[in-house]
Amino acid sequence: MVTGGNSGIGKATAFEIARRGGTVHLVCRDENRAEGARGEIIRESGNQNIFLHIVDLSDPKTVWKFVENFKQEHTLNVLINNAGCMVNERELTEDGLEKNFATNTLGVYVLTTALIPVLEKEHDPRVVTVSSGGMLVQKLNTDDLQSERTAFDGTMVYAQNKRQQVVLTEQWARAHPTIHFSCMHPGWVDTPGVRLSMPGFHARLGARLRSEAQGADTVLWLALAPTAAVQPSGRFFQVIEISPVLYTKPSIEAVTHHLLTVGPQVGYLPSGGLIFPVSGDFSATDLKGWF
Repeated sequence: MVTGGNSGIGKATAFEIARRGGTVHLVCRDENRAEGARGEIIRESGNQNIFLHIVDLSDPKTVWKFVENFKQEHTLNVLINNAGCMVNERELTEDGLEKNFATNTLGVYVLTTALIPVLEKEHDPRVVTVSSGGMLVQKLNTDDLQSERTAFDGTMVYAQNKRQQVVLTEQWARAHPTIHFSCMHPGWVDTPGVRLSMPGFHARLGARLRSEAQGADTVLWLALAPTAAVQPSGRFFQVIEISPVLYTKPSIEAVTHHLLTVGPQVGYLPSGGLIFPVSGDFSATDLKGWF
């Protein structure tokens, strides 16, 4: 499963997996663009086993319903959390969540957590999250995870979200040792998202940016290679090598506490009850025990 598989690194990743004969589930928000990408992948790979699912990752209720339907009909070996956004002015979802946080952090959290029971049924299951080296320029700000009290800068908010993904990856790995979790920096890649959200950055680097196919190299290695599966789970990779990340235990606890409380605030997750009803004994208390 590749989220955001209709363009950029996600599309390049989906195509290469399809070319190698894999069954690919594209999870996308824009149906027209996604249908075009699916058709192109089928034509160029010769693989008909490309399925399309229209899901808005910024809406936790929609994500949960999607997983409930998906697991009735499909199996899953690898989840690639690629989709993301960089909204440069503060914007709220219908649930009142800051749009970048809702998509890049909460959406990844809901989708991954809900799919863990599906992944655990398979041999060699993996979860790969496309983070960004840009997160290394930001200290994790646990006092304002939804950018409510500080001057809004979309690029810095995105970097914060990518740090939050690294925190989640480490904690998932600790809680679910039968699944290999990883997150990674694809390098600086010439994608539609970079051109749209960071035009100045794109103009300055120009030809030095990596191609979309090059940006997919570490994703594919982590998703498919036997040598990747023997690497420690829960780590952050750059160019197929483990890279250090810096944050403190209180920072990890603050991110998780926010995710545990934001659900009830939007009327989705029952306060003090199950985070997502993926199993009878998966509770907020269990999650707090990760730390």
